[in-house]
Amino acid sequence: MLLLTAAFALCGCEDEPPRKPVQPKIPEAETARFALQKMIPTARLWSPDAQPVQLASSTTSDSNGHQGKSAFWRAVFASAGRGKSEPFMWSGSSGVDHGVEDIYNPGNRSTQSWDLNFLKIDTDKAFEIAQEHGGKALLEKDQKTPVMYLLDFDSAASQLRWHVIYGGDVNSAKLTVIVDASSGRFIHKE
Repeated sequence: MLLLTAAFALCGCEDEPPRKPVQPKIPEAETARFALQKMIPTARLWSPDAQPVQLASSTTSDSNGHQGKSAFWRAVFASAGRGKSEPFMWSGSSGVDHGVEDIYNPGNRSTQSWDLNFLKIDTDKAFEIAQEHGGKALLEKDQKTPVMYLLDFDSAASQLRWHVIYGGDVNSAKLTVIVDASSGRFIHKE
């Protein structure tokens, strides 16, 4: 009887269709505004008065930042009421996550939060403007040059600005083009 049961069990296994190998998901690259809109609900769950302080992209092996898109964005949100800030991250492969809460001083001019209504120019447009001010020539020389984006508020000029950064990072950039994130006006390059 035991041999008969084992024979039936083995026969049943052969009728299963072969399994297809699972294809790895390619991370989705998006503009800053898309990623920010994905992070806002989670930030508002953390604190209803959460406002962005900074937004930055990172380059990856799947996303070089060209065309104003990245597969990884990090935003710091602040709560003036709680006196706290917290980083939130959006990844094109895993969605939204958050980091560790930190102290926030709303009086500190270097970390002022900004109103989302002032963000009218997205990274795809900021990239186009940066291309016109030296970026195109740089990418023609080296198409593998990564492009990163940093959005911050310049309290001295009362201006929300995109830093379009060509090269490794802020400190070793080959070129940084600053663009007004409200009007799309070229400000300067570094």
